[in-house]
Parts: sequence; structure tokens; C-alpha cells
Amino acid sequence: MTAPTRTVVMTGATRGIGLEAAKDLLRRGPETHLVVLGRGPSNERALPRLKEISPHVSAIETNLASKAAIDTAAAGIEDLLDAGALPPMDAIVCNAGVHLSDALHTSEDGYELTFAVNVLATHLLLRRLHPHLRAPARIVVTVSDAHFGDLRHTGGTMPAPQWKGPATVSMPGAFDRSDKVRAGGRRAYTTSKLGSIHLVHEWARRLPEGIDILAYNPSLVTGTGLAREAGGSAAFLMKWFIPLLEVTPLVDTPPVAGRKLADVILGTTRAATGSYIHRTRATSSSAESYDAEREQALWDWLEQQS
Repeated sequence: MTAPTRTVVMTGATRGIGLEAAKDLLRRGPETHLVVLGRGPSNERALPRLKEISPHVSAIETNLASKAAIDTAAAGIEDLLDAGALPPMDAIVCNAGVHLSDALHTSEDGYELTFAVNVLATHLLLRRLHPHLRAPARIVVTVSDAHFGDLRHTGGTMPAPQWKGPATVSMPGAFDRSDKVRAGGRRAYTTSKLGSIHLVHEWARRLPEGIDILAYNPSLVTGTGLAREAGGSAAFLMKWFIPLLEVTPLVDTPPVAGRKLADVILGTTRAATGSYIHRTRATSSSAESYDAEREQALWDWLEQQS
């Protein structure tokens, strides 16, 4: 068995696209040590499946809805890297995300839960770990074309994002009818994904040369479980209608989308830092997602939460 020479740290690697990407990374990179950040039960389910492929897998208990838990997990990784228990780190993958039935769920620290996991947790994790990356390195953040919020990209199932500034959209009840599935939960989701792209753009401006950050949009994927708590028609469509489209180019299965995510992580998919990758190619995200003043304001607010 090849001794590991690189470390990849990954959230959202215990199910769906992330699990498939993790499996593909280990198959294609026997030199990789994969560190999975996730909740205990999820880690316990995923680790045996990953270790069937490679013994070079470890898990660290992480609750992405808790600033303290993220800090503890990051400190654990730092200790392992400093002690030489992990090989040098050259990739961080922020794939975890939530999509809830309303915009009233609250994180341990009082933030709206969708924003806390999809945006704040990404920033906090990168803030701690990016100095430990060995160039050339890649950071990949999974986003969604739901951030367009238009008929072409969502089929009318998702409302447009409603950015009101981070101090507002990070709080429970930020949107009109926040207790409703479409007006609350889905708008919180599309807004958080817009925020994730803003965050990628700002990090791209600040990271040193040789460390790239990319936004990866898997688009429609069946069987990910993301809509399991979204309620309303989203869960119905994902369970019954979207799978019928698997025979078309419009929809991917988790193994296919996972392979595409692995391509981005490994650099097989080439793109400049800050790019938005739709499945397999760099393209433009929404016009609204390119706003340097908004991105600076988001960065400043996130730094205050660190």
C-alpha cells in the first residue's frame, strides 16, 4: 500500500455527492489521506465504506452549526499536521450544506441554521486551515445554480435570493413568511448559496499565489438527501420526478456528480481561481453574484464572527 503524501480535508463526505467524491478520490489517489469532518453517527456509517478502498482515512467529529466545534476540529487537524501525523495538506473541500423547511432554525450560536452551515462554517474553517495548505493547492466550495433563482435554472421551484446584508440574512426570520417552505426555507437556501459564491470571490482575492479556490455547482443530482428536510414540493420532486430525468443529460446520479467533484478537487477540471464550475466547465454565475462591495462587506462581517 502506497504511503500517503498528501492530505485532503473534506466536509459533507458521508453521504450523497460528497461520499461518492471521497470514494473516487481514494481510488484515483492512493497517496491521499482523507480527513472527514462530520457528525459522529454519519462518520461511523461512512468510514467503513471509505476504508474498503483505502486505509488512509480518518474522521474528526465536527458540528458545522457550532463555532466552538469548528474551532476544536480545526485545532485537531493543525495538531496532527504539526506533529507529522498527517502528510502536508493540499486540498480543502467544503461540500456540506443544508436546505431546510423554513428560515427559523437556529444554530448553537444563534444564527439562522442554513446560513450558519452554508456560509459561516465555510469561512471559519478556511480561516483556520488555509495557512497550512501546501501550494499548489485547491479549495473547493460546493454551491448551487439555485442561486440564480430564475425559471431557466430552477424550473420555477426556487425563489430568487434576497440579499439584505450578512447581519440580516444570517438571523432567523430574515425573510417575509420565514415560517413557510418556499418563502422562508427555499429563499434562505438560495440566498446562502449566493453568499457562498460571494465568499469564494473574496477569498480568491486574498489567497496567496498557488492556492486556488473554486465554486462547484453539481446542478440537479438525484438521491443526495439534500431536500429531505426541505419539505413541500421540493422533496416530492426530488423523490418522484427528478429520477425520471436520469436518462437525460439534465440530471446526474451521485456517482457521476461525485466523480465531477473529484475532478475539480484533483485539478483535472482546469479553472482559474475564483471560477464558478458548472458540472465540468468554468462558466459565469449570476450577474448578482459579482459585487465586490457586497463581497467585502460579507468578509468584514464574517471576520467579526471569527
